Amino acid sequence: MNLSKFVDELPVPSVLKPRQKERFHTYYEVNMTQFKQSLHRDLPETTVWGFEGVYPGPTFEVESGEKVFVKWINNLPDKHLLPVDHTVHGAHLDVPEVRTVIHLHGASVESESDGYPEAWFTKGFEQVGPHFSKEIYRYDNFMPACTLWYHDHVIGITRLNVYAGLAGFYLIRDQRERELNFPSGKFDIPLIIQDKSFHSDGSLSYPKQPKNPVQELDTSVIPEFLGDTIVVNGKVWPYFNVEPRKYRFRLLNGSNTRFYRLKLDSEQLLYHIATDSGLIEYPIGIKEVLLAPAERVEVIIDFTNFEGKRIVMTNDAPFPFPDGEPVDSNTVGKVMEFRVVLPLSGIDTSEIPSFMVPFPKKRVQTASKFRFLTLTSRKDQYDREVMLLNNQDWDAPISENPKLGQTEVWYLLNLTTDTHPIHLHLIDFQVIDRRAFDVEKYKQKGILDYTGPAMPPTPQERGRKDTVIAYSNQVTRIIMKFGPYTGLYVWHCHILEHEDYVMMRPLKVLL
Repeated sequence: MNLSKFVDELPVPSVLKPRQKERFHTYYEVNMTQFKQSLHRDLPETTVWGFEGVYPGPTFEVESGEKVFVKWINNLPDKHLLPVDHTVHGAHLDVPEVRTVIHLHGASVESESDGYPEAWFTKGFEQVGPHFSKEIYRYDNFMPACTLWYHDHVIGITRLNVYAGLAGFYLIRDQRERELNFPSGKFDIPLIIQDKSFHSDGSLSYPKQPKNPVQELDTSVIPEFLGDTIVVNGKVWPYFNVEPRKYRFRLLNGSNTRFYRLKLDSEQLLYHIATDSGLIEYPIGIKEVLLAPAERVEVIIDFTNFEGKRIVMTNDAPFPFPDGEPVDSNTVGKVMEFRVVLPLSGIDTSEIPSFMVPFPKKRVQTASKFRFLTLTSRKDQYDREVMLLNNQDWDAPISENPKLGQTEVWYLLNLTTDTHPIHLHLIDFQVIDRRAFDVEKYKQKGILDYTGPAMPPTPQERGRKDTVIAYSNQVTRIIMKFGPYTGLYVWHCHILEHEDYVMMRPLKVLL
């Protein structure tokens, strides 16, 4: 579809109001429903799923340490908006077609409130999954200021539920962040970047079959999804009017599959201040931001000397990333436009501080466990590629069972030709390094033979992370301490088509 760019203004998600707020706890109720929303001026309204009648959902703003309770309520129809493949594990015909369970991505939470993929529930909690244990989730928010997001995480159809619209921001704030005097209030803007495709009637387009259709099946899972338009905060190629001053942007890749490498066509610097799980040690001036699915980066952009200018945020991340086809610079190569046209509403006293928070590096010597975990694939009965972690299906016995308080180093050995963003629930980690290795030798003899030097994390990754890019033919090392909770969690690839089929494994933290 040939849609005009930069004709709709960027919406900023509203902040969700709690049902109840007392000294020791805050309580929210959040409804998931189906509704119509205008995603572009020239498109008929699109039927989407969302929270509280809006896509993306409203933003939670909570304080570090605030005890928050949320009742996620499924009021969605019984029939799915998108094509369901019932051959996918967890989505067989013996379960309801529409199920949800919400995961607060990046949060450190008790396992019963983590959104375990088999803790799903239907409308009115009439039917629930085998691991469902409570209707009201509890988030203790024992984390410093950071940008988290909430999204559906149900086994077998996460890719469809998120694509339909079930995602939103969850921001944790603290005193340290306030003292740093970043741009705030209306100058602090979250941006969820996604790619979608549309039919001419405005409805969402998602393929029923891969490029090489599976003749035996009416609907088949696809290996990846790439849309032909870019949607930011629920608008296709929006523009955003700004003042000639500093703004803080919280960038989230909310796409199913697509990577983004973002820059400004004005060639100005972006001042990187935070990774997935919070502030980094000191700001870094960078020309481009790389975001794999689920990664977040916070940047400050200074529009002070750009009065009257129009600045386009562009994307040049090829797919498959990093060596695939270049993007179409006229479609998914453009993200949104900043228009420096608003008068200054007051003197800009915000700062880009020289130092933010200490970042003590975890030392490999402190680890008591080293795990060598492979990223692999095999073919299924229909000759489709099944992506796997450690060559195991979802329901194989649990093999990742760290002890509470234990520090571990994970070696992620990518034996596939794809790049995988790997996400761990419950904890954040640090990236140690990446190193090329002889994949064929490892496959045939199980010998890990490095073929290049260890490469340190990129400057953009030198902070607390919950999602890491594991490149093909490389070993990616991460280090983390497990806690403060015990119980059942998961780790998985955050390309949602891979996660659903079936690149996800349970993770159990033991006492």
